[in-house]
Amino acid sequence: MPRIQRKDNFIDKSFTVMADMILKILPANKQAKEAFVYYRDGMSAQAEGEYAEALENYNEALTLEEDCYDRSYILYNMGLIYASNGEHEKALEYYHRALSDNPRHTSALNNVAVIYHYQGDKAKEAGDPEEAEAFFDKAAEYWKQAIRIDPNNYLEAQNWLKTTGRSQIDIFF
Repeated sequence: MPRIQRKDNFIDKSFTVMADMILKILPANKQAKEAFVYYRDGMSAQAEGEYAEALENYNEALTLEEDCYDRSYILYNMGLIYASNGEHEKALEYYHRALSDNPRHTSALNNVAVIYHYQGDKAKEAGDPEEAEAFFDKAAEYWKQAIRIDPNNYLEAQNWLKTTGRSQIDIFF
């Protein structure tokens, strides 16, 4: 089950050793610990650019993980993989699933907004200003949610909201 470390560097070894120690002392049932091992192995594979392997591990973790908060991070990482591969619709699907499990997942909210903003830019370039504005409005709604939860973050989004007139609030906190 545990992923074989392909890189023999100190950081990878340290991460694996620490994760294994946490697993031993973690007051969780066997299923939760097994889910964590798959999640850890998925993160390791993802960091090395082994996306297919990462997705396999994340899918295994999802079948075992019962905690909604933890599931949201698994789903979020799957969304990251799809987004990095340019599969924006698939990424949105996973980010929305993460938000269903954890509506306060600000990174997922931000990434949904980023994809909608990107789609708005593409629609604008294609000469469809109405569709562009619809995507920009969607992006604004997700950024507003993220900023309400974490007002000290997403400063670029706050500036964009203000300069585009999509927010009348100067300070979100």
